[in-house]
Formats: sequence, structure tokens, C-alpha cells
Amino acid sequence: MQMRFDGCFGFPGGLVDAGESLEEGLNRELHEEIGLDVDKFKLMKKDHLISSHMAKKKLYLHFYTKEITMPEFRTLERNVQSAAEYGTEVLGSVRVPLYTMDKNQRGLPLFLRNKFAGNARQQLLYGLEKLGILSEEEITKAVENSDVYDTVNQK
Repeated sequence: MQMRFDGCFGFPGGLVDAGESLEEGLNRELHEEIGLDVDKFKLMKKDHLISSHMAKKKLYLHFYTKEITMPEFRTLERNVQSAAEYGTEVLGSVRVPLYTMDKNQRGLPLFLRNKFAGNARQQLLYGLEKLGILSEEEITKAVENSDVYDTVNQK
């Protein structure tokens, strides 16, 4: 995920230009926002996970995922700082805490209390489950605990 210019967490992406396919637009945006080496990490149709429609904004959102190794991930993190839109549209990459701690209140539950762009929170949770990173039970518990964090910690 990334911290965006508007203070929200989100995923890299943007609008598809005239004449581009979804994947061409996505790879262009990924190169601009996170410095993605599209020759090595090009996203394709097979990497598509889910799409949704935001009727109020007249937008279709397409969510793609790609499995990479930890060394490749670290390289991607470093490349963000040299991306064309770093510091303007993108303020940096963020690792999502995939654990809970302190009576199930911190880690992922606390992270989920942040502001997310569009449906990035739902995309994150859907992706974590569909890719087998977290179970439905773990996600449900994190969501429930994110909703009660303030109540528990104000006592």
C-alpha cells in the first residue's frame, strides 16, 4: 500500500488513457507512482483479482495482485523513492501489519482505523483472504477489533 498525497492509504493506480488497455494503463501508472520495472513485473490479465463500480464517481476500480519474492519486494520498496510521482502523488510505501497484538487491538486492527482511498480497505481485506494470506476468521476478528479500539482504550 502507499500513503497518498491526500493523506489516505491506497493502492497505486489511476485513470486509463485513451487507446490503452486496462493493463497498459495500470503498468504505466505503476511505473509513474512506484517506479515499477514493467519489463520484470508487468501485470497482466491473469493478475486481475476483482473489479467494482463506484456509481457516484462514475468509476470502475480494478484490483490486481502479483506474487513476488521478499527480495523483489524490498527492491520495489526502494524504487518508490525514485519514482516520477514520489513526493507529489505518492508519499511512500507502507507495509500492512498482518498480525494482531495487545489484546487483539493493535497491528492490523489499528491499521484498519486509518483513512483509505475509495474502496482500498475492502480491496486489501478481500485480497488478503483470497490469496490465503489471512483466513476469513482472522480478517473478521481484525475488523471487529478495529471497530472497538477507541472504546477499549478510553477506559
